[in-house]
Amino acid sequence: MNILDTIVAHKLKEVEERRKQISILGLEKRSNFSMPVRTLSASLIRADGSGIIAEFKRKSPSKGFIKQNADVKEITGAYTEFGAACLSVLTDIEFFGGGDEDLLTARKNDIPILRKDFVVDEYQIVEAKSLGADVILLIAACLKPDQVKRFSGLAASLGMEAILELHSEDELEHICDEVKIVGVNNRDLKTFKVDIERSLKMAEKIPNDKIKIAESGINTVDDILIFRNNGFKGFLIGEHFMKQSDTGLYFKNFVEELKSRI
Repeated sequence: MNILDTIVAHKLKEVEERRKQISILGLEKRSNFSMPVRTLSASLIRADGSGIIAEFKRKSPSKGFIKQNADVKEITGAYTEFGAACLSVLTDIEFFGGGDEDLLTARKNDIPILRKDFVVDEYQIVEAKSLGADVILLIAACLKPDQVKRFSGLAASLGMEAILELHSEDELEHICDEVKIVGVNNRDLKTFKVDIERSLKMAEKIPNDKIKIAESGINTVDDILIFRNNGFKGFLIGEHFMKQSDTGLYFKNFVEELKSRI
């Protein structure tokens, strides 16, 4: 199996175990479930915003630990203070070294939060809401079009938004009315190789009424400017920020440079 298949197989087993530990009714009783939802789409289209979805990620399956002992409170606080449009928090334990506690800690920040995980079941969407997430990620490579429609519809019914992540043109059929935000990942989830041209090639194929996000392989302000000129409103960046010795300070300087050039 490739990396994505391995992750999905593990995730299906993980969800069944979680369902045994706490029911959907139990999730709905958590205090965060009733919190007001912060809207990512509104944050991304702000004229004075950075459009950056700043990610907290300790490790990846392809590179191992990026910053093993990273302080989620400190880093997400800096992301928020210095102009992130949204926080992305990895909650996958096995492959990315994250966890629910990271999201619960990040929730102390008053900006939209994406729960970054591999959604394969409706249970995870209710679970995301119960953790305080505003946005979920739906990866076309591991879902069927009818699942995307159903999952994004459930998210909307809970007041949340969904990002549909695409990797190739044959996944364009996953786009549906329920999805407002479409991300194109420059990283092939089956090989984990990065091709930054992927987003640019697919940009014209995505309907104009969708908010477009470029994901992975973004390392410079110049990269963002190229994507902005091709109609993208959001830019998900994690590894590049996390690998810096002082992630918060680096992010501050990065956003200041970006804003000075737009």
